[in-house]
Amino acid sequence: MADKAMDNNQVTIVGTVDSEFTYSHEVFGEGFYMLEVVVNRLSHMQDRIPLMVSERLVDVKESYRGKIVEVHGQFRSYNKHEEGRNRLILSVFVREFAFVGEEGTLTKPNSIYLDGYICKPPVYRMTPLGREIADLLMAVNRPYGKSDYLPCICWGRNARFAGKFEVGTHIHLWGRIQSRTYQKRLDNDVVEKRTAYEISVSKIECVE
Repeated sequence: MADKAMDNNQVTIVGTVDSEFTYSHEVFGEGFYMLEVVVNRLSHMQDRIPLMVSERLVDVKESYRGKIVEVHGQFRSYNKHEEGRNRLILSVFVREFAFVGEEGTLTKPNSIYLDGYICKPPVYRMTPLGREIADLLMAVNRPYGKSDYLPCICWGRNARFAGKFEVGTHIHLWGRIQSRTYQKRLDNDVVEKRTAYEISVSKIECVE
């Protein structure tokens, strides 16, 4: 059952390390640390993707800035309570971690496959330039009764198709993880720069 739950959420990232390890939490004596990697898009833009890495996979006391890594794992979420509300925190939970040479960048550097369910009504809209977009929130099951809640964005024909989904629709999708920065105005009128993460969908299908 656990293997099946792992198969429904598959991520592969090849990118350049652009931070030091920072401590996140500990589970049964195993420490987990956050690390950021930068992944290039074909458009020459970049995505900054947070990784959650076990201290048992790599020496977290070392600095690996500038090194190219290939990781395989799952895109996961958890709710962090702050400012009186829950905030969805997203990261790639790493199961395999390896350093690669420049040739590593020739592989598909940012890919994700998900098998899950629509858990909120999709939001379909048109941009001022006439581009069709649909925002989805997808629930993907994890072992032991847990689920990850992952924001996805569809474009064009996929947006029109996904915009008609009902809550509970079972779907498969393929795409990449992308990052974008935005400004959050706090209660004390301080503006804080934050980064949001979502899945840019390239292919989507309903499961009968």
